[in-house]
Amino acid sequence: MPELKFHTRKWVKPEDLNPNNTLFGGSLLKWIDEESVIYAIIQLENPKVVTKLISEINFINAPVKGDIIEMGIVATEFGRSSITMRCEVRNKLTREAILSIDRLVFVNLGADGRPKPHGKTKISFVKDRLDE
Repeated sequence: MPELKFHTRKWVKPEDLNPNNTLFGGSLLKWIDEESVIYAIIQLENPKVVTKLISEINFINAPVKGDIIEMGIVATEFGRSSITMRCEVRNKLTREAILSIDRLVFVNLGADGRPKPHGKTKISFVKDRLDE
């Protein structure tokens, strides 16, 4: 299984908290969806990508104000017009697990807004594409 890359970090601020003074789950899911679609856009080399599915979300620990969290995302499967990813979120300083999602599926779209084959079969990196 491909290794997770933890690139995106977020600082949990007062406006991100719920009434329990922990990170509001909706804020975290918004950050994950945004980071995942950016990952899909880069992998599929197309800005027209949409979220199709997010599987069961396993909240493990609740971050509090001042925590720095990081999101790890990796592509696990390439379909005809889709890309499937896995995500983990952890505390940057303690490495404590915060959340895991086994499957996030995004669909590559054509100019007409319909699913379009992307022709990708494996993870690629921009630096490798620039060397071609």
